[in-house]
Amino acid sequence: MCADTPDYKDTLNLPETDFPMRAGLPKREPEWLERWAKIGVYDRLREKEGREPFTLHDGPPYANGHLHIGHALNKILKDMVVRSQQMMGKDARYVPGWDCHGLPIEWKIEEQYRKKGRNKDDVPVIDFRQECRKFAEGWVDIQREEFKRLGVAGNWADPYLTMNFHAERVIAEEFMKFLMNGTLYQGSKPVMWSPVEKTALAEAEIEYHDHKSHTIWVPFKATTAPEGLEAARFVIWTTTPWTIPSNKAIAYNPKVAYGLYRVDATEEESWTSPGDLYVFADTLAADALGKSRVTEFSRVRDVTAEELAVVTCAHPFAGLDGADGFWDYDVPMIDGDHVTDDAGTGFVHTAPSHGADDYECFVKRNWMDRMTHNVGEESEFLPHVPFFAGLQVFDRKGKEGKANNAVIAKLVEAGGIIARGRVTHSYPHSWRSKAPVIFRNTPQWFAAIDKEVGDGQDQYGKTIRERALTSIDELVTWTPQTGRNRLYSMIEARPDWVLSRQRAWGVPLTCFVKKGLLPTDEGFLLRDPVVNARVAEAFEVEGADAWYADGAKARFLGNDYNADEYEQVFDILDVWFDSGSTHAFVLRDRPDGAADGIADLYLEGTDQHRGWFHSSMLQACGTKGRAPYRGVLTHGFTLDEKGNKMSKSVGNTVAPEQVIKQYGADILRLWVAQSDYTADLRIGNEILKGVADSYRRLRNTMRFMLGNLAGFSDAEKVEPADMPELERWVLHRLAELDHKVRTGYAAYDFQGVFQALFNFATVELSSFYFDVRKDALYCDGDDSLERRAARTVLDILFHRLTTWLAPVLVFTMEEVWLERFPGDESSLHLQDIPATPADWLDEPLAAKWAGIRQARRVVTAALEIQRRDKVIGASLEAAPVVHIENADVLKALKSVNFADVCITSSVSLTGDPSPAEAFRMPEVEGMGVVFEKADGAKCQRCWKILPDVGTHKHADVCGRCDTALG
Repeated sequence: MCADTPDYKDTLNLPETDFPMRAGLPKREPEWLERWAKIGVYDRLREKEGREPFTLHDGPPYANGHLHIGHALNKILKDMVVRSQQMMGKDARYVPGWDCHGLPIEWKIEEQYRKKGRNKDDVPVIDFRQECRKFAEGWVDIQREEFKRLGVAGNWADPYLTMNFHAERVIAEEFMKFLMNGTLYQGSKPVMWSPVEKTALAEAEIEYHDHKSHTIWVPFKATTAPEGLEAARFVIWTTTPWTIPSNKAIAYNPKVAYGLYRVDATEEESWTSPGDLYVFADTLAADALGKSRVTEFSRVRDVTAEELAVVTCAHPFAGLDGADGFWDYDVPMIDGDHVTDDAGTGFVHTAPSHGADDYECFVKRNWMDRMTHNVGEESEFLPHVPFFAGLQVFDRKGKEGKANNAVIAKLVEAGGIIARGRVTHSYPHSWRSKAPVIFRNTPQWFAAIDKEVGDGQDQYGKTIRERALTSIDELVTWTPQTGRNRLYSMIEARPDWVLSRQRAWGVPLTCFVKKGLLPTDEGFLLRDPVVNARVAEAFEVEGADAWYADGAKARFLGNDYNADEYEQVFDILDVWFDSGSTHAFVLRDRPDGAADGIADLYLEGTDQHRGWFHSSMLQACGTKGRAPYRGVLTHGFTLDEKGNKMSKSVGNTVAPEQVIKQYGADILRLWVAQSDYTADLRIGNEILKGVADSYRRLRNTMRFMLGNLAGFSDAEKVEPADMPELERWVLHRLAELDHKVRTGYAAYDFQGVFQALFNFATVELSSFYFDVRKDALYCDGDDSLERRAARTVLDILFHRLTTWLAPVLVFTMEEVWLERFPGDESSLHLQDIPATPADWLDEPLAAKWAGIRQARRVVTAALEIQRRDKVIGASLEAAPVVHIENADVLKALKSVNFADVCITSSVSLTGDPSPAEAFRMPEVEGMGVVFEKADGAKCQRCWKILPDVGTHKHADVCGRCDTALG
């Protein structure tokens, strides 16, 4: 530019905005949270009348620690569901809640006691429960703030807690419905028992880890056997030697081939001798005999299932001195489908008090009188068991006790073992204490899921199982569909529900039993609605502590019953019953619940098929006859960047708090939106850097719109019919996207919605539409149709992109909104997604512009070569000649300002064949580009090179800029 050439920069309509390039989210997000709380956004949304309700029922997290990344994933997904439903016109309510009862909290208080040298059993139970309540209250407050920091909107001022008095009342009432409808019973069966925590555990409280167990091969001598088998011994194999003292039978499978084997020779040291006769499954004989150091053996003959059926054996400890006849009983041979010939010996040692299959075999035969009670709550042999009294399977810390080795030693002494070893295998552990559990026969309270429920709510089945399976198939939508199969198979095969726990912190089983009666006797359980009502009324006022108060039994039984004739049950309910009952005291009882007591959606991780989804289904089917939800969405677990499970000991965990401190909560939310939540999700530093890069690109798109909308008013607006084709193409894309966004949000497909919007914003807008229209926006005069139309479209884009993205980027889109619409009461989150006219759709126009954009790609690629070779510095220095063989495409390109589309100063379009030197792209047939430099001088205002520059009123500008300057 010459010294006397005017500087036209100030005459351009350059973008004006204070919206910063750098987000500063960690610092600014708390300010927006305070603002939302101050103006009461959540409550103001509830004031919008006439809307269809949508209720996502919150699965209660446990109130006992800081949030981990799985919590963040779950709560962010829930928030995106609620916000998207709200902005699509629903009244989307969200009541957060917490699980407050149960073992984890009780365990923490006990740990505090142990550090102080106190014994829990010496503390009055109500005092202990009050300490548990106080502990839970503290963590509820901490977690509430951590959840809010994620940008999660909801009724945080009035959440639900399972320990609230009304909740405890309703949980007790829901339990008493099982009492009254006949599905509650007391039974004695093996349950998974934690010797460390001294309580029964549900399947949902179990996790499996590798565990090294003893293995023993134990021969049982026949006392009654068919001819030829009198001297034979039948060998079992087990990984739980401690259960041998409780053996009551040996199981075989009639479908397995068995044989009689004779020992011919052994190593010098062996617990077998030449001539010994043993029966094994044929596929396992060689391995078992090898383990017992047999070097030579012979198969004598087949042993048939008919022969096995009449065999009776003696217990290995039968007749031992000091046993006082404890094991002097017959051990029958029984058939069982659970017996296989892929490991062991083909025979299964059967202790019905310590195994699920063993127990079912005895139930089938009505042999419940043969159950044993040999092991106590600390996994110790009880005083009546000879030789082993007081010895533990696992000690108080979950380490192996002395029981296994003592049993093995006694078997050696009795000649009742032929081999031993060790095996590492998957074994059940408590997910809280991480200690191994045992199967132990204890009196427990159960809900019968195959007994007809006597409540008259039989529309979906007469039993809990029938109702649940019908609900799964007929009443619930599953996202993803695989969730249906998982829960269906679990409920189809599950046993009765163990409701009782032997702990102190929770809602008690509010029932009474008649002394002197057996659980099977009529009148054993007191079923009196008046008594139940007294309990419920007391719990409403005093909470469940009322059950433990002095004189509680007489108070609740009243004058109609002699309190001395009844026992009060002090077991507490499984916490899964607590959370399974939330539909009653949240959905049914709260004004912000659901009118019919049924949620539109339950949303949790895949582990909740055996947890909350499962217990809620069973509980509701027992009390209201159907599922408490219409939809179930499940998400995967969080893994590190390499796909490994996160572990504090490994050091690969990602704490939400740290991500928020470094990047901000919106980056965490964007990570969720970009991920396929139906599978396991990976997260780590490199992944978060990629997410942050996507965020920056999107932020730049929003900044461009804000800058070019400065001063925009309704007076500038152009009707769609009067807009240039390029703007109408953008409107067409908006109509398509509006459909995709709404259907995607309705299907909870956040990844699909975000990907579509991200590609649109960064590719179709930033890299195409904005790129093309910068010239008109910056350089055209204020009344230019192209500039006014472009600004009108930017305004339309603004309202849609902000509301479409608001459920994901709650903070950033609020920032964008307030940059344009400041005000004390202003908030994007009070808006709905705008309706998009259907007549914006224009498929012929879209097809035409698809061809134009394809042609543009060829020109851009051709110019890029010239730029790379330093022939030109910018595309405005070019005036390419474009050869198009297709007449329709040529016509389309001539109907628009193709030079502006290509961001060149000019362009020549011809139908002549492409010369040999023309640039071509293989994927675009019939098109070639010949590079030519633009002819003329450079306009000092718009930088186009045109022949007319310098021929107008204003120096060194083109005609368009001269007009704009006036």
